[in-house]
Amino acid sequence: MKYFIPFITILTLLFISSCNTKTGNPDDSSQKIDVIFDTDTNNEVDDQHALAYLLFSGDYFNVEGVTVNATSDPGGFDIPSPVEDHYDEARRVMQLCGELYGKIPLLTGAQDSFKEIREFVYEEEFDGHEAVNFIIEQAMKERDGKLVLLPVGKLTNIALALKKEPAIAENVRIVWLGSNYPETGEHNKVWDNESMNYILEMDVPFEFVTVRYGDPSGTDAVKVTQAQILHRMPGLGPEISEPVTGRHGGEYTNWGDYSANLFEMYNMYGDPPSRALFDMAAVAILKNPDWAERHEIPAPIMDIENDVWVDRPENERKLILWEWFDIYGIMNDFFHTMKNPELVDAP
Repeated sequence: MKYFIPFITILTLLFISSCNTKTGNPDDSSQKIDVIFDTDTNNEVDDQHALAYLLFSGDYFNVEGVTVNATSDPGGFDIPSPVEDHYDEARRVMQLCGELYGKIPLLTGAQDSFKEIREFVYEEEFDGHEAVNFIIEQAMKERDGKLVLLPVGKLTNIALALKKEPAIAENVRIVWLGSNYPETGEHNKVWDNESMNYILEMDVPFEFVTVRYGDPSGTDAVKVTQAQILHRMPGLGPEISEPVTGRHGGEYTNWGDYSANLFEMYNMYGDPPSRALFDMAAVAILKNPDWAERHEIPAPIMDIENDVWVDRPENERKLILWEWFDIYGIMNDFFHTMKNPELVDAP
């Protein structure tokens, strides 16, 4: 079944919806998903909303930690941003989401690419060592199920962890918001193609949550309008004791007000003005796999020099491809979660 509904219809339904139905809620904490969220938080506006959605879904997730990496800054997709900016934005969101900064680990990851760092991973310190070593440490812990690695930026930290300690492959499940497969391009992939290819050649559970700009089958279709955010988000989330200074200035004491500011300050597209919340959809399909279609395919590889995918139909190594997202179900649960947050527990 394809879940594509005309965008304007989705917006109307979401704006008037008061439905609080949630599905797939685990009965007890032993069924929660253990996850590390790996993010280029300061890139645009979807990472922050995905992180808040995760932190407010404590009935579904145990968040073992948040790791950051560097891609571009909000000023342009080809402008490198210091990894410290991504750390600072993740810190702001974690603080605004119930003062979780300092309770849930936040680690600095890679500034540069997998190709530039890979030969240094056995040294005591290397670019991204804090995040990489943390991922390895958590992946080697005994747990009831696999540790979900949820990268919503480039795959550098994940690939470096697998390079340094290949044994973690049997203990993790990688769910990546990335790629326009079978088309080329896509921000997260382009910022470190080599890290993706490295993982595609390993025997490790790997899932593509597709982006597909302008295509209703990808997470680009999971859009929210500026008007919706400005109407529904202000004041949502727990009030914190000390104000947090936002990315664009101003002081905030709850996540909802900061969410509205992010949407006020960031470029919108289309009519009505909107943005895709790509990364948030990756969290959503972990909460409820029925919110997208799931297919197993032979793992392709990227011919980086010619910028084309090479399909390998005889490849025994498989990956999972997620597409055709239930826009209404995901966005309805997002707003419900923002209004009724259940904070994740500190590890």
